Amino acid sequence: MPAAAVPPSAPCPLRTLEDLRGRRLAIVGRGGFGGFQLVWGELDALGIEPESDLAELREVGFPMQGVVDALDAGLADAGVIRSCLLEERPEWAARFRVLSPRTESGFPCATSTPLYPDWPLAALRTTPPELSRAVAIALLGMRQEHDGLAWAVPADYQPVHELFRRLEIGPYAYLRAPTLMVLAERYWPWVAGFALLIVGWIFYTVRVEHLVQTRTAALREALAAREAMEARMRGAQEQAEHMSRLSVLGELSGTLAHELNQPLAAVVNYANSLVRRADNQRLTEAAVREAAAEIAGQAERAAGILGRIRAFARKRTTSREPVAPRELVDEAVPLFRGMLAHAPEIGIDDTLPAGALIDADRLQIQQVLLNLLKNAWDASREQPFERQRIDIRLDEDGGNLHIAVRDYGSGLDPAARERLFESFFTTKADGLGLGLSICRSIAEAHGGRLAAGSPDASPRFGAVGAVFVLSLPLCPSAAPSTQCPAQTGAPAA
Repeated sequence: MPAAAVPPSAPCPLRTLEDLRGRRLAIVGRGGFGGFQLVWGELDALGIEPESDLAELREVGFPMQGVVDALDAGLADAGVIRSCLLEERPEWAARFRVLSPRTESGFPCATSTPLYPDWPLAALRTTPPELSRAVAIALLGMRQEHDGLAWAVPADYQPVHELFRRLEIGPYAYLRAPTLMVLAERYWPWVAGFALLIVGWIFYTVRVEHLVQTRTAALREALAAREAMEARMRGAQEQAEHMSRLSVLGELSGTLAHELNQPLAAVVNYANSLVRRADNQRLTEAAVREAAAEIAGQAERAAGILGRIRAFARKRTTSREPVAPRELVDEAVPLFRGMLAHAPEIGIDDTLPAGALIDADRLQIQQVLLNLLKNAWDASREQPFERQRIDIRLDEDGGNLHIAVRDYGSGLDPAARERLFESFFTTKADGLGLGLSICRSIAEAHGGRLAAGSPDASPRFGAVGAVFVLSLPLCPSAAPSTQCPAQTGAPAA
């Protein structure tokens, strides 16, 4: 039956238990029945949660003198003490008052809570019955003190059980493990908010899914349109490459006729020689064999020239395969020389490791090499004969192949070098300006690049002329000759 005591001089004097909201309360301990739990029950009935609605719960421990000391020291605004302590100690009664005082019938002291049975005395299981009976008789026979306290027969402990049940403590602490229904009733605003959040999330998810489906359909249409456009671009690029090859052949057609005329003239000469020998009765088997062999050789030479030109000029789809770079150079150089009446000297310096391969379209790389050789010849054809030579260097650096084609002509001015690879830009009077642009696109489609630069100084001619470098990724050395992993870059056109 505790009383909540406060000093009369406290700021904003407290009168009732409701005034404790936001205040500091000194208690013996949270487990004390008369030192805290009875007042807790009254605060709970008023809707006050001590742990959250009070500014502080200060536990001072036993004896209860500590509660009074905390009040005197200003460490608390109110304290919980046992009923009748103020009446027993006049000095305390002069300094403190009881909050929400109530009068209980037959009870001489002021209290803040209803009366509850207190201090039960029970015998242990091992206590002899005679001793238990003797102690009970002695206690019941004790005289009632002036404060009204006395021993009585066991009282009804149902109010204690109801208090424990309501506070969910003691034997009813298990009730603090709430069920879903209890949680829903206790926190229904939060449950309602969470339910609204779930509904909103479902609505948002459905909407996002709808937007994703719509956007996916739009992306599919865009990808289909892009693929169709890329297909048209590839077709246009293949057509442009084909026209570029035909343009190179057209520029070389004058010398091509002269080159084909040589083996054809030799065939005619040997045929006429056979006729004259037959007319003069001097035709021998050895002469026939010699003339036939020369005729066949010259015919094969002419057929080889025409075959290489036909293979170079034909239009076909792109096809990549692992190929040796030196093999491509060895095919492009004879094709270039075979189309010139007075072909320049072409030097080849190959420093590539054995077995070096690139994944490339053979004809496209030959087209690039033939364009570079043709440009080198055009740049040096007006120079003295010794400066009309062309040098080709093959080397490797960091897993990349470099094919450098150098001429010893007049070189390139910086302004022209900046625009060399632009479409329709040309330094030739009769050029179209597409050759180098197409060659660069071929190099980039193979994951490489084509660049122009200034050559190093040579022992014979110095730093004259220009150099074009075709860089392509090499296949890994561990890859077998029949396979080469696809290189990075745009697909071949």
